[in-house]
Amino acid sequence: MNFDYPPDATPLDPDELKGLRLSHITTRAELDRWEQDNIIEAETWAFRKKNLTTEDLLSVDFIRQLHKRMFGSVWRWAGEFRSSEKNIGIQPWAIGSALKNLLEDVIFWVEQSVFPPDEIAARFHHRLVAIHPFANGNGRHARLMADLLLVHTLKQPRFSWGRKNLVQAGECRERYISALQAADGRDYEPLFEFVRS
Repeated sequence: MNFDYPPDATPLDPDELKGLRLSHITTRAELDRWEQDNIIEAETWAFRKKNLTTEDLLSVDFIRQLHKRMFGSVWRWAGEFRSSEKNIGIQPWAIGSALKNLLEDVIFWVEQSVFPPDEIAARFHHRLVAIHPFANGNGRHARLMADLLLVHTLKQPRFSWGRKNLVQAGECRERYISALQAADGRDYEPLFEFVRS
């Protein structure tokens, strides 16, 4: 397999690569195509879900279930928290408790209208990416979770995310990564601008 990763992407370790279900995949472009097909199916399922309450959506079980639906046709470990260190994210042993804290915070933000809806979803996305719960697909998963929060709970339209492919290297991905890095330093304005650009 020849997986060339875009800048700032999280490479998979050899054990994680062994979890690939499709042995015919040999390049990153092929992997991206198969993953995208799986993601489209997961999006369709998630947005058509009726009666998805805020508590159901903002649960560790749903986070794992959505990741499995997004990547389960491609990766055996889809929906399982990572057990390896990465170039981003917290220690693997702290993922469960960090997610619970994040989800409790977001439920509070929603119930108390602490921030405007777009800001709640953008802050949720940023913190979920920072936790980096899975071996792969964290950005795509966190973007879909933010969009589901907007649509199902906050009754707002999905983010546009720069209207470009954020998986491939390019100017849009660079703006996205730069906005996340600014948010790491508590400057959220670039992220708030990017999500609706």
